[in-house]
Amino acid sequence: MASQVRAFPVQVMCQALEVSVSGYYAWRRRAPSARQQADAALSTRIHSAFVVGRGVYGSPRVHALLHCQGICCGRKRVARLMRAQGLCATRPRQRKPRTTDRQHTQPVAPNLLARNFAASAPNRKWVADITASGTRSGWLYLAGILNAYSRRAIGYAMDICRDERLVEMALDMALGSRRPAAGCCTTPIAAASTPPSPTGASWSATGSS
Repeated sequence: MASQVRAFPVQVMCQALEVSVSGYYAWRRRAPSARQQADAALSTRIHSAFVVGRGVYGSPRVHALLHCQGICCGRKRVARLMRAQGLCATRPRQRKPRTTDRQHTQPVAPNLLARNFAASAPNRKWVADITASGTRSGWLYLAGILNAYSRRAIGYAMDICRDERLVEMALDMALGSRRPAAGCCTTPIAAASTPPSPTGASWSATGSS
């Protein structure tokens, strides 16, 4: 009734709900009960627990977190107060996409290093890989190339698409900055299951180590 006093007269609402006008005004003047005050204090703790859970905690996990903090309350009470505040658990973020595909029929790039990453001089062995990072706008793919001798990143590229151009941009950056001599071996870390570029750009670009 209190939320509708601007739309309907109090007397009309009291008649429709079969309550007395004096009883309504007595309720309006009445101080919050001990239960209401306890609910208000508990609602603040529930909101804090919901924020700690990054918005993915439902009433069972919020109740468990409050229990660990020494707050005794029922799970149904927690669920009721969460509904009153409009707190609803959201679904967790989508799983990270796989950047290594083992289910394909394309030719596999040769693993020239055979997991021997020890290098005797700079620009003798390069290793590379692709990973994905979740952003608010979607997945961002990163291709990187490391010099096995110094363990420094010598080439990288980022894009929203995981295709051969992403690999080519990282490789072009590495070739332009290092200018390796013949004999440099460039092999993907996941060479046993990563197909070569459709355009012919290969990680194993200049021979063997």
